[in-house]
Amino acid sequence: MAKVENNAGEMSFLDHLEELRWHLIRATLAVVIAATGAFLAKGFIFDILLFGPTHPDFFTYDILCRLSTMVGVEGGFCFEEMPFTIQSRTMGGQFSAHIWTSITAGFIISFPYVLYEFWKFIAPAMYTNERNTARGFIFISSLLFFLGVLFGYYLVTPLSINFLGKYQVSEVVLNEFDIGSYISLVRSSVVASGLIFELPIIIYFLTKIGLVTPEFLRKYRKFALVIVLILSAIITPPDILSQIIVAIPVLVLYEISIIIARIVTKKEERKLRKQKE
Repeated sequence: MAKVENNAGEMSFLDHLEELRWHLIRATLAVVIAATGAFLAKGFIFDILLFGPTHPDFFTYDILCRLSTMVGVEGGFCFEEMPFTIQSRTMGGQFSAHIWTSITAGFIISFPYVLYEFWKFIAPAMYTNERNTARGFIFISSLLFFLGVLFGYYLVTPLSINFLGKYQVSEVVLNEFDIGSYISLVRSSVVASGLIFELPIIIYFLTKIGLVTPEFLRKYRKFALVIVLILSAIITPPDILSQIIVAIPVLVLYEISIIIARIVTKKEERKLRKQKE
């Protein structure tokens, strides 16, 4: 990277592509190594993590059951057994599920390193003061991503499984889900939540390049509310309570993003005043 920083202006387009290629190779290798570890830890990944939300004693169900009992609401979170089974209907179904689950786990585990490679690629194009300001980018982005993953796993996933697993149009129809369908629900809930929690980081960079302002975010707060509710409806079951539960932290993140945009804007304004002086 020293060569890139010292001679960034002399690098051709093909040189930049070559540099990007090596960053992508290292990031992919990190995902593969983490995925291999996840593949070998099959018992923990599947029995403990992946199928954890199918057990009635799962952490989230226990908390929600106690809360619903305390407030005297007859909720659907107190139960002894989930009324569905998970099956594999194809010859390669379980092996395919094992492979893709390992890749997803590998991406989640190696996310900080993937960010690090991304940062190493874009950092030489920044001024020294910009690199110093954004030095905590990897830590904060990783922290937000993992918080989102935990939110998706402990809240979005059990809410979705509880609603969809119990839903029946008729007692004649049994809920016997394919393993691919189940894993897809867990994967989309977890990864989507992790990426949604990156909203403050996205707003930070959009504000830095001048595409977003605090005034813009405040002005279109109503539209943001609608978008958040739509996103909540996409990653959660069609249950109003679940959608509200998911929408609240996302709206909090949006308000935090407004504060971040205001801080960045003030810093940029001070910088411009100093340059004029």
